[in-house]
Amino acid sequence: MAQTSTAAESTIDRKLLNKLTEAEMARFREHTPTSAEYFDRARKVMPGGVPSSFQLNDPWPVYIDRGQGALVWDVDGGEYVDFHNGFGVMCIGHANPTVGNAVKARHDEGTHFAAPTNGSIVVAENLVERFGLPQWRFSNSGTESTMSAIHLARGATERDYIIKVEGSYDGHHDAVMVSCYPEIDEMGPADDPTPIPFGSGYPEAVVELTRPVPFNDPEVLEKVFKAYEGQIAGMIIEPAMMNINIIPPKEGYLERVRELCDQHGAKLIFDEVKTGATISYGGAVQRFGVMPDMVCLAKAIAGGYPGGAIGMTAELGEVVASDKVHQIGTFNGNPLVMAASEATLTEVLTPDAYKKLEGTNEALKKRCQEVIDRYGLPAYTEGMGAKGCVIFSPERIHNYRDYLTKVDGELSTLAWLYHMNHGIFMTPGVEEEWTLSIAHEQEHIDRYVAAFEAFASDVSGG
Repeated sequence: MAQTSTAAESTIDRKLLNKLTEAEMARFREHTPTSAEYFDRARKVMPGGVPSSFQLNDPWPVYIDRGQGALVWDVDGGEYVDFHNGFGVMCIGHANPTVGNAVKARHDEGTHFAAPTNGSIVVAENLVERFGLPQWRFSNSGTESTMSAIHLARGATERDYIIKVEGSYDGHHDAVMVSCYPEIDEMGPADDPTPIPFGSGYPEAVVELTRPVPFNDPEVLEKVFKAYEGQIAGMIIEPAMMNINIIPPKEGYLERVRELCDQHGAKLIFDEVKTGATISYGGAVQRFGVMPDMVCLAKAIAGGYPGGAIGMTAELGEVVASDKVHQIGTFNGNPLVMAASEATLTEVLTPDAYKKLEGTNEALKKRCQEVIDRYGLPAYTEGMGAKGCVIFSPERIHNYRDYLTKVDGELSTLAWLYHMNHGIFMTPGVEEEWTLSIAHEQEHIDRYVAAFEAFASDVSGG
């Protein structure tokens, strides 16, 4: 549940904000010289100097040397409490011995066969218990999971069009690289959004087959279904948006999405790559009580290894089993990944672990909100399970257009710099959230709040 600030909107002194940003950027540069050197080397052999474009950050990415529990150390020896946690992957904490021992034991018995092992059965059985969907297949990433789900929706319905949410990142493949982070002046009207490719390389014909809709707006969704009656294969949606801070669904929204998909013969796909193993034992399905036709998982389910999964109804399972839709991959169900997933899901991220994560997150949100109210910041806290954030907006945001027009990106950037310079490792970019791990304790929360209060005090003029 969101904790909305009751303080009156503050007037931020932009000259002071710019001065603080300049000073904090200088501090960042000063204490990360080896990262700068690594970045110079990397740019000679990797485009942009990074393995993935999402890792790039001004002036350079911080290169990590090692991690243990809730802590990471960079190549300059700087210690941080990790609230980044690998874009939400490491809910188990770094170098978790339970997962490590499971992978080591599996390694000594062979690492890859391109044949099924018992581990895949155990993991699938656990996912059935968690999410309630009876059939599961595996992949190597969130992108592969959502790609397979869309293939399956199209194959099962023999339709071509897909609906996705504006401002949502659902993986790196053609069907969903549409309207991820468009500019406000190119999006078209809110009740008839224009599909915008996320950069170049996506054929216009493919882009046109993906119809964007605003989050939390069932009226526009219904309009799109009617405009493309009998042509929509499915809708892919993060049940709670996790790429523009955190935006929860309004009451009744997901239920209405479910109804509309059923009415129009479309498959409902929950992209739970971020939410699935972080916000509750059974992800958004359990938390919000709405059952989709498919669930896409990755990130936290594999304990730091590259693993993903797709859950589906029995009907859709038959479509895959019949080979009408081919769901394939050399590394699907890899024994090492299955060993890591089994240990993560059955021994580490237990129902009790989620109780701890929820309690720690609520405490952190509460203390951050107290800072917000004390200094009169135009902001509020949001979160669920292991996920949380401070959203720098004087009012609640409900979709991507709200995010573009109401969130103060300059404040977000400065807060990120303050955290990094005070030993709090945060996700690059101003739109992401924190992710807790089971290794986070009171002292780590104290350090986060201290850094946030230093920021709040300085930006408000003391």
